[in-house]
Amino acid sequence: MGATYGLVAAVFLASVVEAVEALTIVMAMGMTRGWKSAWAGTAAAVAALAAFTAAAGYALATWLPKAALQLTVGTLLLVFGLQWLRKAIRRGAGLTARHDEAAAFAEQTSAARGAGRATRLGLDWFAFTVSLKGVFLEGVEIVFIVITFGTSAHNVPVAAGTAVVAAVCVAVAGFLAHRPLSRIPENTLKYGVGLLLAGFGTYWAVAGLGAFTPDGASIVWFGHDWAIPVLIAAWFAVSRLLIRVAPAVARRPDPTPPNEIEGTP
Repeated sequence: MGATYGLVAAVFLASVVEAVEALTIVMAMGMTRGWKSAWAGTAAAVAALAAFTAAAGYALATWLPKAALQLTVGTLLLVFGLQWLRKAIRRGAGLTARHDEAAAFAEQTSAARGAGRATRLGLDWFAFTVSLKGVFLEGVEIVFIVITFGTSAHNVPVAAGTAVVAAVCVAVAGFLAHRPLSRIPENTLKYGVGLLLAGFGTYWAVAGLGAFTPDGASIVWFGHDWAIPVLIAAWFAVSRLLIRVAPAVARRPDPTPPNEIEGTP
């Protein structure tokens, strides 16, 4: 039951974050270059992502034994989670600017207005390709989260359905507002998703280490699923500590003397 709740929460929040960024790109193309081409690019990207999700999910679920599957998906989740946490820590420590959806929309709009006109298959090719690329790249992380959570919880349909619901909610909200959803606390959501991915990733990766034991059985955590919230809390504590110490580390001067730098005579 805990895995199912974690599945829904992580997939929904991650999908909201990525869908907001994809929506910004599509709206910029649609408002400046034409909605037909922007929607065509979006549809092509969604079709490619759906096919990839079905193929990869089936392959993982049928080709790997349970422990090896847990190790694989746990490692993937941990990698993605640590990437999201790294960004959140740098933003929280003031080392990296927070993501601003309004600024991203302005940048995309400016690029769309300055691009030349090229028509292929009755579509504005710039709007089509940018929408296709933007939606596909933003969706790839959602696909990996859907596949990894879905296969580990043996419920890929629920994971995929959750992602679709999140994307539809974002799209409806954006087009009702007629502007990018800059008020959504995207940076906070990314932080939360990073914690979820890191927590579940650690849980499944360690359980999957049983693949290297003689019987190949999964390692059972003390407390079973109750270990997951403990791991999430531990990653939260580590991340808050890093946010506090990162500015001081960044301000520390390089101790290497100039004449010891590689390549300096």
